[in-house]
Amino acid sequence: MSTTTVETSAEVTGPGAAQARPSKVRRPGEHGPVASLASHGVLIVASLVALFPIAWLIFLSLGPDKDDYLHPGRIWHTMTFDNYSFVLQHTNFFDWLKSSLIVSLGTTVIGVLVAATTGYAVSRMRFPGYRKLMWVLLVTQMFPIAVLIVPMYQILSDLGLIDSYLGLILVYCSTAVPYSAWLLKGYFDTIPFEIDEAGRVDGLSPFGTFARLILPLARPGLAVAAFYNFITAFGEVAFASTFMLDDSKYTFAVGLQSFVSEHDAQRNLMAATAVLVAIPVSAFFYLVQKNLVTGLTAGGTKG
Repeated sequence: MSTTTVETSAEVTGPGAAQARPSKVRRPGEHGPVASLASHGVLIVASLVALFPIAWLIFLSLGPDKDDYLHPGRIWHTMTFDNYSFVLQHTNFFDWLKSSLIVSLGTTVIGVLVAATTGYAVSRMRFPGYRKLMWVLLVTQMFPIAVLIVPMYQILSDLGLIDSYLGLILVYCSTAVPYSAWLLKGYFDTIPFEIDEAGRVDGLSPFGTFARLILPLARPGLAVAAFYNFITAFGEVAFASTFMLDDSKYTFAVGLQSFVSEHDAQRNLMAATAVLVAIPVSAFFYLVQKNLVTGLTAGGTKG
């Protein structure tokens, strides 16, 4: 009795070798070269569209004449930093900077504190009317600024807070806190209740649990709320121009209006000031960008 042994080779040779090799399996969610090229092209175009206004503003700020925006080609041969020197030396730029930082940082601190405690209370506690409270906060966002200016002016006048930083901070908090409270309430909802229970087992009070356990986990959400409050106060015009009477207390947004009069517009100085104004905002964004991105894309728990 004989046995026959059949040997197989892993390698396939001959004309059909190319057809025998398995094609590369594409992973789920992996794009082909054409789709990847198209997506990168779209992102590049979107980035250029977003950066063009900023680059154009910087370019106009280097023009020596207020009408250079009508003939931008002339700027290439007459570029100068004299606009920046004039703004820093012959305007109330540093007064505007001080006022903007006081109002913006004050709104950020007070607004985030109130919004965080409100959002946490509604997320964790079931007191009578807690649902209606959040809806009332949402309804306050539906009123236009033009409707709110007159009653707010009357209230601040009765309290003696006209032309004061505190009065303007409270006004900004009234507009920034409702949205921030909704934002943080949704973020607190993603944090497990077991963390609160563990805090109570360890003997922490409700405020201790909130301050020592919940807030560190909610840092990304707090960063988003802080950035929103800061931007709201830093760039607002209507309230600041109405409630601040002393030109030394003007914020940047109101100070920019001083370059535009009924018969004249110094657009080159306005462009230079706008570039300088962007520096504090960019610095604040740099400080919170890590938590800001996390807060916009993730919840409060980690797997």
